[in-house]
Amino acid sequence: MTTHSHSHTSSSTNSNRLALALGLTLAFVFVEAGAGFFANSLALLTDAAHNLTDVLALALSWQALRLAARPASADNTFGHHRAGILAALVNSTTLVLISLGVFYEAIQRFSETRPVNSGILVGVGLLALLVNGLTAWMVHAGSQHDLNMKSAFVHLLGDVLATIGAVLAGVAISFTGWNWLDPLASIFIGVLILFNAWGIIKETIDILMEKTPRDIDMQQMITEMQAVPGVRGVHDLHVWSVTQELRALSVHILTDALSMSAGAEIQAALGALLGQRYHIAHATLQLECAGCVPAVLYCDIQEGMHEHG
Repeated sequence: MTTHSHSHTSSSTNSNRLALALGLTLAFVFVEAGAGFFANSLALLTDAAHNLTDVLALALSWQALRLAARPASADNTFGHHRAGILAALVNSTTLVLISLGVFYEAIQRFSETRPVNSGILVGVGLLALLVNGLTAWMVHAGSQHDLNMKSAFVHLLGDVLATIGAVLAGVAISFTGWNWLDPLASIFIGVLILFNAWGIIKETIDILMEKTPRDIDMQQMITEMQAVPGVRGVHDLHVWSVTQELRALSVHILTDALSMSAGAEIQAALGALLGQRYHIAHATLQLECAGCVPAVLYCDIQEGMHEHG
């Protein structure tokens, strides 16, 4: 009961932070876009465009949190936790598209350099740094263990980097008159955004493909499971992630012919091992007598369907 209450409170806190960050970011988009057009600064316009996608990303993340908070049902027996993973995939994909657009526009600016009002660039950039830094700080608290929140945070962190680049470019232009520093800063910002987005995309695809979590050593897990008293063997083993933190496992455990109470003790010992060592919250442990079935360690689901058919 305590864990459920804490999880609900944490989700509510993250939702409130996202809503506040969404409002601040939306208000600043109009300010920065107007300043970018007036100053003829690609760096400011790039940051304003990224801020606009942040509005959409934050709105999507906020809605995903609301969906994930819904209880499990007959139609969604695992709940709606994957909504956050889908939101993270969409958000990180938009970051890649933004980066590609920035690269294209920056190349155009290199071939046709335009004068930049460095004073406006620096002034609005500093204001943007304050707003973006505040919103990124608000979202960061829930991003360590939630890909949905992490994708929203990377959007906001990209804004922080973009404004730092814009300010530095404005200062340098005011001293040197080198207007090409503005698109150069945009390319640097785009590379940083692309790098962070790609990491999230890979992780979300791994989860959607139900790959084994990267930090789990399967051979070590099997060795430790077989060391539990009463376990004769392990087969038909599957480990996957529902979300970044919520992990599931199903496995067949070979034992001697045991009473139900003895079997329950083995299940309890295995459950404690999997929870403490591998952070697997949902484990389905099917006990079988040794010699009853062929011991295939990683059973192919499709082959199993044909055999049952």
